[in-house]
This record gives sequence, structure tokens and C-alpha cells, in this order.
Amino acid sequence: MKLAILSRARHAYSTRRLKLAAQKRGHKVLVLDTTNFGIALEQEHPELYFRSKRLSSYDAVIPRIGASITYFGTAVVRQFEQMGVYCLNPSNGISNSRDKLRSLQMLSRHDIGIPPTTFVRDRSDILPAIVRVGGAPVIIKLLEGTQGVGVILAETMKVAEAIIETLHSAKQNVLIQGFVSESRGRDIRAFVVGDRVVAAMRRVAQTGEFRSNVHRGGKAEPVELDPEFERTAVRAAQIMGLKMAGVDMLESVDGPKVMEVNSSPGLQGIEAATRIDVADSIIQYVEDQVAFPELDLRQRLTMNAGYGVAELMVPRDSDLVGRCIADSGFQEKDIVVLKLERRDKSIPNPKGSRVLRAHDRLLCFGKLEEMRALLPKRKRRRSRKLTKHDILPPVTGSARFDRPLDAAEPNPDSEP
Repeated sequence: MKLAILSRARHAYSTRRLKLAAQKRGHKVLVLDTTNFGIALEQEHPELYFRSKRLSSYDAVIPRIGASITYFGTAVVRQFEQMGVYCLNPSNGISNSRDKLRSLQMLSRHDIGIPPTTFVRDRSDILPAIVRVGGAPVIIKLLEGTQGVGVILAETMKVAEAIIETLHSAKQNVLIQGFVSESRGRDIRAFVVGDRVVAAMRRVAQTGEFRSNVHRGGKAEPVELDPEFERTAVRAAQIMGLKMAGVDMLESVDGPKVMEVNSSPGLQGIEAATRIDVADSIIQYVEDQVAFPELDLRQRLTMNAGYGVAELMVPRDSDLVGRCIADSGFQEKDIVVLKLERRDKSIPNPKGSRVLRAHDRLLCFGKLEEMRALLPKRKRRRSRKLTKHDILPPVTGSARFDRPLDAAEPNPDSEP
């Protein structure tokens, strides 16, 4: 197999480990600087050029796209996809995860725990937004921050309001997030490859620090995840559209809360803490998947007029509950069930004998007119009125700001 690693940091630990793991398994591997590519577009002939020369053929690509070149980097990955080259993480998955707001928006419609989060712009909305996420203390995050940079803990409403107003005046977009006090100073990093967690560690912050990032001096220790945390990590990566991901979760009293899904997770911390050869697991997965490049399923399946892809939900009061797929009438209506999702599992290509339950979600392909009647009804949202007591903030308190990033292994999400 001829493999390309897209990275601007060829001497970074993660890049070197992936290259060595591929070579050990007998593959030819090159590290290519993402910014040296050129994209050429012609009818039926998408091409890539590297340093002004036409790129030779590759079987697979492992993208390590830095945050500062997300737009160009994802364009290069997308071009590889158009050329039929397998990309471990597809361009849309990288884009989804790189945008903190977009990723949380995507997770929020699924059965995935996330900290209460809000995003506002108008000054008059700031205090009500803080109340919505549970009040002070509150976490304030820059949308573009990585490695704990741009993450602030504000202890009081007044301090939080002042920080947010200051950041808004500097044209910064920020998320306001509820503080999970029982998880203060620690989190879980689960490393997902394919449909399983290959390694996991708990990161514990230094004394007096609430951010547990290893790059901020946090200590890492191996941890064996319970099934709920493992399921959450895998589902979060799948929802983002990623085949390899570092999923960061808080340990709350209500179970795992996903903070972030990283599309270019570093290997140094996880391999040092767990003594697991994560790089080898990644290369093994690429070997198994290289014959199956990314396809735009919706685009391919909707080329026939009147047909499309839709997600249907089985209502509690539906006569489909308790019936198997073969007896559901789907076949007569020209509807094919591609995948069935339940709270505890995801079942691709379910058999006709599979019995449907209330709240099952079905990914289907078929006649749009027939599926329209089966679409889930939109939920009515109940609004909560704020009281005067809710928005009167205490006057005292302080904020903790991040310090300059210490010298450490370059993280692909913050490469130049």
C-alpha cells in the first residue's frame, strides 16, 4: 500500500509514529506538506499537484490538518476523495469537528451527553445565557482555541459578563458553557479508531488549574472505560463523520459529557500513558478500509427523481412497534432500511426479522412521498421565563485566564 500522511510537522511525534508503524507493516509512506499541494479541476479529471508536479497515485491518506489551514487542508482532502483515494478522516468530518459550535449543534440532536452550552452575540443576551447554562461559575471558550488556550473559568456572573463583553469587543466568537463541578480539573480522552476505542486515559490538571490538557502540565493515567463512556465516544466520532478521533469527555453525575471531538488527536500523551501502540491500530484500520473510499451517500442515492434518504423514527403509539421489519410494509412502499439505531446500539443493514421498538431511528432509502408520512413530528419547545432573581449576579469573584502555551510537541490542531 502506498500511503500519504498530510502534515506540516514531519518531525512531530504523531507523524513519526504513524510513518514508522506503516513502514513496519511493509507499506510505502511519504509525509507531504499540505500547503505544497495544488488543486486542478477539469471535467471528469480531478487532479492534485505537489510542488507543481502532478501527484502520483496513492492508496490512502491520513490527514493531519492544522487549525490555521483548515479551509485549504480540507479542500486538499476533498480532492483526494474526488480522485477515489481512501481518506482516514474525510473532509466533512474534519470541518465538522474543527468548529466547536457546529460539532456541539450536531451532537445535541442525538442521545449524547454534552455540557449545557449557549452562543449569543447581543450584550443584553449575555446574563440570560449564563443563567440558561446553570449560572456561575461558567466556562467561556473561544471557538478557535486548542490545547486549553482560550478557555476561561469565570467564578461569578459579573466577571463572566465582563469577559464575554471584552471578547465580543475584540471580534471574538465565544461559547458559554456550564461548569461541571464534579469533574473539575480532570477529563477523559478516548481514542477512537473505526467503531471502537483503542485506548483511553484520564487527564488530571495541576493544582490550582482547571484545565487538564497535557500541554498545560496535566498528568495522564490509563483508564478502562465503562460501556457507557465507550459507546458515547464511538457515537460522537461517528456523528462527526470521523474514523479516527480523540473524544474528550467529562465525568459528570449524569454520565459522560462530550466536550470536544478532535479530528487530529496527538499520539504522544495517549501512547505514553497507556503503553498501547495506537499508531499500529490506525494503520491496521487503514489496511482494512482502503478499498472503500468515502462516498457522498445522499448525493449518490438521490440521483433518481422522487427518491432520497431520510431518517424515520418509530413513535411510541405507532402500529409499527412490536412488528418486524419484514412485516412493516416498507418493502411494499419501496423503502429500504439501511440502518437501525437504538440507544444502546447501531445496527447496519438490519434483517427483516428484526423487531421494531418505540423510538427506534431508521435510516432509509426510498420514495420520498411514501416516507413523508413516517417522518417524526417536530417537538414543541417549552420556554422558561427568567425572573429578576435569576439575573441578579453576585459582585465578587475572579476569573482565571490561560497562560502562554508552553513548548511541547506540536499538536496538529495548532500547527502553523
